[in-house]
Amino acid sequence: MKKIAILIENMFEEVELLYPYYRLEEAGYEVHLVGKEKNKVYKGKTSSHPFKSTHASKDINADDYEAVIIPGGYSPDYMRRTEETVDFVSNMFKQKKLIAAICHGPWMIVSGCDIKGKKVTSFYSIKDDLRNAGANWVDEEVVVDENLITSQNPSTMTKWLKAILEYMG
Repeated sequence: MKKIAILIENMFEEVELLYPYYRLEEAGYEVHLVGKEKNKVYKGKTSSHPFKSTHASKDINADDYEAVIIPGGYSPDYMRRTEETVDFVSNMFKQKKLIAAICHGPWMIVSGCDIKGKKVTSFYSIKDDLRNAGANWVDEEVVVDENLITSQNPSTMTKWLKAILEYMG
């Protein structure tokens, strides 16, 4: 069974984690919730749907995964503080595996990937960060550039997941 990692940290946007988690499981993928620590309960922005990580970023290897999903909210700011999580995303990028990020999720792409010249989108408030990293930020709902799939916010999520599933084939 193909494995997909969804990164998790406190202050995640609940719907941006819940929808891909269940949709990808429904599509037949083995989905791992990867946090700084294994079996830790992480709370979302509203704390209405806490989730427990199944794996720690220090214990996983990009070789074992087909894709990584990066939800938004404020969690990417915490994710990028963990070197092993940044290294995992970087290794996924180097192996040209799918990296899909929504809303504030592209902050992790800035921290872990060389995005000079890459076309991306995000929540508008982090567009300067992406541009400063050399990306071509565009105001579009969903952007696919090679192995990067980025999206703006929860209202664009169904189109984002459709693009992810099409990419995964």
